[in-house]
Amino acid sequence: MGDDNYEYSRVHKLTEAQKGEHNGVRMAADYSNNRRYSATDSKPGKNHQDNDESTRLERTLGLMSGVTLIIGTMIGSGIFVSPKGVFERTGSVGLTLVVWAGCGLLSLFGSLSFAELGTIINKSGGDYIYIYECFRGYCGGSIPAFIHAWTFVLLLKPASLGIMALSFAKYLVAPFFLTCSDIPQEPMKLIALACIALVTYINCASVSVASRIQTVFTIAKLSAIVAIILGGCYWIAMGRIEHLAKGFEGSTTSFSDIATAFYSGLWAYDGWNNLNYVTEELINPYVNLPRAIWIAIPMVTLCYVLINVAYLTVLSSVEFLASEAVAVRFGNQVFGSAAAFIALCVAASTFGSSNGSTFTASRISFSAAREGHQLALLSYIHKDRLTPCPALIVNGVLGAILILISDIASLIDLFGFAAWLFYGLATFTLIVFRFTRPDDHRPYKVNIAIPIITCIVASYLVVAPIVRNPQIEYLYACAFMASGLIFYVPFVHFRLRLSINRYITTLVQCVLHVIPTTQSDEEIR
Repeated sequence: MGDDNYEYSRVHKLTEAQKGEHNGVRMAADYSNNRRYSATDSKPGKNHQDNDESTRLERTLGLMSGVTLIIGTMIGSGIFVSPKGVFERTGSVGLTLVVWAGCGLLSLFGSLSFAELGTIINKSGGDYIYIYECFRGYCGGSIPAFIHAWTFVLLLKPASLGIMALSFAKYLVAPFFLTCSDIPQEPMKLIALACIALVTYINCASVSVASRIQTVFTIAKLSAIVAIILGGCYWIAMGRIEHLAKGFEGSTTSFSDIATAFYSGLWAYDGWNNLNYVTEELINPYVNLPRAIWIAIPMVTLCYVLINVAYLTVLSSVEFLASEAVAVRFGNQVFGSAAAFIALCVAASTFGSSNGSTFTASRISFSAAREGHQLALLSYIHKDRLTPCPALIVNGVLGAILILISDIASLIDLFGFAAWLFYGLATFTLIVFRFTRPDDHRPYKVNIAIPIITCIVASYLVVAPIVRNPQIEYLYACAFMASGLIFYVPFVHFRLRLSINRYITTLVQCVLHVIPTTQSDEEIR
């Protein structure tokens, strides 16, 4: 996965009234209703009501923008990190390729289910908003949505950033440790921390600069992918297919191993649902959302299968499993001294992934704060740069903490377990809506078998590893999700408001120059 080549959403210009007070942002937030007014005012007035319409999200993403957003956010660090984990757990060339194709099919099924959800619930926020809309009418019905937002914003999105930053560091130093079986962790983690600090600063400082950086790193990513696929094709054309000829020899029969192999593969596919996070910014989403999915995901699946065919053609099982950076070992075998070029391209790709990974994190914060499920402060944007500084900084700090206490493999397992728990739940909401909202207009409607299959597979991915081979990462994920209830009961259910919230909000606004935003929920024109 990588959040590459995304398009940052445009936001309407702020009015002059909001852009005032450059000598410190003297704006305090009314925490309960998210209205903005000057700290010197006694209450909001008419002018402030007019300003409520000033920072809405625009519909600027067309079909090709949607396609590139999906492809860009899916193809990133994952395809350079996950292959070893998939092969290690499947045990054979044939089963490895089956898992990669299966991950693509599951991602397609999930995306098609989300496409229908995105056309009947036209709000940004993706799976969070679908879970919220499905269960909110029941007693305690907002708990699943709150736990989702709690887990994604504070655990899974930072974990995603941590994985990509560690991947960047691994490929940056890999050319210097070709003769070593293990890459030292200390320099890797220091470089990863520097990566997080840099991309957080870039995204806070300027939307346009971050977007231009993405273009450069997308070229590097595509260069590495094309080089790997062409290298594999060359070896096959030369008849050097002895490694591929082993087929399914040595395949595992363990259900838990297959499930964890899917965790690794699905990490590379993660991002298949990112277009649903920005449906309020998508032009004609009824048409463009499903079309973008049908174009993008089959292309990514074909690309991933071809890359793995190339890896498995060139590298033996022993070489594959001994590689800390598979693409570097591949490049060394095929291109010799030019392998450093592959390493640099992959490092650039993973840096680009890190640069883009906070985009959807800020969208979840925005949607969750709108429903009262996150601190409103996390949805604030800089009054001039229009960047979500608080959400970006929190995401970066939490990602750095996870880097210090964990490693790539553990973070991928944690991410896969928790993410597919919520993806399965979000897909289940589509089945529920077929019965509870049968009369809703559905300009795009999938066969009911698709969400049912997706839910069954997601349940298998969550349950099988716990039953057959429980790991500490799964316990951590469950404990973190349960801990969200400690905050839900007083602050969401009983609506407790601490007086210190206002002071913290005002302080952060003064330091970061951020203000609340509004978002349009108007019908599609």
